[in-house]
Amino acid sequence: MTPERNERLTSVLNKRQPDLTVLLENVFDPHNISAVMRTCDAVGIQDIYILNTKIPPHKKWGAKSSSSAARWLTIQQFTNANDCFAAIRKQFSKIYTTHLSSDAVGLHELDLTESVCLVFGNEHSGVSEEIIAMADGNFIIPQVGIIKSLNISVACAVCLYEAYRQKNEAGHYNELKLQGDKLENLRTEWGFLEE
Repeated sequence: MTPERNERLTSVLNKRQPDLTVLLENVFDPHNISAVMRTCDAVGIQDIYILNTKIPPHKKWGAKSSSSAARWLTIQQFTNANDCFAAIRKQFSKIYTTHLSSDAVGLHELDLTESVCLVFGNEHSGVSEEIIAMADGNFIIPQVGIIKSLNISVACAVCLYEAYRQKNEAGHYNELKLQGDKLENLRTEWGFLEE
């Protein structure tokens, strides 16, 4: 590996935020998933979770919309909601769903500097009642238009850039958060990938 490439990969790894993730529940279109992956990479998310309980597990992602972001992420796929939440709860202290409900708070009211997982649901039916019941709360993206929803990849990008803003202001991108074996394993794995 050239010194320049090593420096670039190290710079990216140093900005990864292991206390921020997303869960995509039964998102049907692989292009939507790929667009979310691209945003995750852009804001320093390493691990993302994909839960398919109503559709078959995905075998590939839409490469055009992801710019091959999937290669740089750790993708964890589940077909059982309880197993998925058990894995997420081991790493993250809060799980919030994007769901329009009477108890939903605005996106900007969330503290996204804490260890958090944001859940986005199916393109047509949204987050399921089962997942809503398992989460710690619901939030909405403030909107003033007639149509009260956004495309899932757009909604995810809006939320993740709010998280980026909060975490950046709090200095999270100035400190090395990935540690130990996880950091070294990714450095080794990435060394073999083409950009």
